[in-house]
Amino acid sequence: MKKSRLLLVASAGALAMGSAHAQSNVQLYGLMDLSAVSYQTNANADGKHVVSMGINGEPWFSGSRFGMKGAEDLGGGLRAIFKLEAEYRVSDGAMEDPGQLFDRDAWVGVESDTFGKFTAGFQNTVARDAAAIYGDPYTSASLNTEEGGWTNTNNFKQMIFYAGSATGTRYENGLVWKKLFYNGLFAAAGYAFGNKTSFGNNATYTGALGYNGGPFNVSAFYNHVNNNGFTNKAYSIGGNYTYSIFRVNAGYFHYSGDQGALGERRDNAWTVSFRLAPKGPLDYEIGYQQMHASNAAFDDNGSIANANLGFNPDTGTGSGYKETLYGSVFYHFSKRTEVYVAGDYMKLHRGYVIASTFGAKNQLELTTGIRTRF
Repeated sequence: MKKSRLLLVASAGALAMGSAHAQSNVQLYGLMDLSAVSYQTNANADGKHVVSMGINGEPWFSGSRFGMKGAEDLGGGLRAIFKLEAEYRVSDGAMEDPGQLFDRDAWVGVESDTFGKFTAGFQNTVARDAAAIYGDPYTSASLNTEEGGWTNTNNFKQMIFYAGSATGTRYENGLVWKKLFYNGLFAAAGYAFGNKTSFGNNATYTGALGYNGGPFNVSAFYNHVNNNGFTNKAYSIGGNYTYSIFRVNAGYFHYSGDQGALGERRDNAWTVSFRLAPKGPLDYEIGYQQMHASNAAFDDNGSIANANLGFNPDTGTGSGYKETLYGSVFYHFSKRTEVYVAGDYMKLHRGYVIASTFGAKNQLELTTGIRTRF
């Protein structure tokens, strides 16, 4: 099939019980990412390396997924929209989150060119989508009202949690509004209910602004998270610039988190990355980031806790920073299918601890893989 996605027309023309102009469609789609051969140093307490399929079974760039999305023309420029998306692992066929079928998206909403896009349900945080244009070199360069993603499983993913919520990098029970204006301005807001008797407990609210300026694009967000009574705040600003076949991305994140008797945690992080995409099937990416944490509590695994998520109040705090250098090369057979080689080198400084290094202060990850879409 030459088309990249399969469109199933649920109905066409007039609906028997609706407007004469109403039309609807449902689109089935998916993506498969398999990191076929991966190598990781300091993979156990003895400091040994491991060769495996994926990093801990996970693909490097994109969670493999299948889903359905659809729209119905309600007339007057108004459309009803929905999306259901589930994630799984190609390496063993297992669901990514057992017990949660649609663990990437489950939302419904309305959209129009006049007032923008309003969706309700399980979906990306607004901060995540706003920061995607500078979070790494693998995303769209311009802001839009679709959900954006960052890379999947590697040692430079954790920065995404600064753009998260009390339930990770997606809202549960979330309301999101986004609009891209004709002059390139972008605005978005999000709120996630905690569904607690105390209205604000476990709730998240976010605001974001941005601008698509052609060769350059910028965005910023402010995020406020209540995690079981502990208040977390974050803001970020960044953007990208494209010249011919070259694109540079850069961004800064600041985070503060209430930790009760352990005191306040304060983080500062920044990222810079580059993408070179000459004519032909090859493109090249390289990036570098630092994440500085001060007085950060550990999680139950003994790692510096990811921003906005739970921490263990009984294990004390640590201060230090993590730096990561990463790169990749893609060979594109078509718009749908590509192979890649990628890697990162992470170094931990002072009291910054990640349990997956088993006490080591550095870790190297290398992989080869294939991605295809349908």
